[in-house]
Amino acid sequence: YGAAVLLKGATTLVAPGGGGAVRVNPTGTPWLATAGSGDVLSGLAGALLAGGLGGVDAGAVAAYLHGLAGRFAAGGAPVVAQEVAGALPEAWRSVTG
Repeated sequence: YGAAVLLKGATTLVAPGGGGAVRVNPTGTPWLATAGSGDVLSGLAGALLAGGLGGVDAGAVAAYLHGLAGRFAAGGAPVVAQEVAGALPEAWRSVTG
């Protein structure tokens, strides 16, 4: 189908549908392996797509911000998806401020 693919895991990967370089996200954390965390990631990617980013860029930016939010929310302890979502503004500010 030529669609970009995001593989969420210990190291999240984003690949373009037509082939090419795979992007590797450096911000992930094991704390993101929690119920609902992928929903936060997909919602963020969808918002970035709706904002005009292409599939690969939206996936890469979403994965990066999701990883940062997971780190900020965790602080060395398990988190729930709502806490990851709540930390997204802090993650956004950390890369735009």
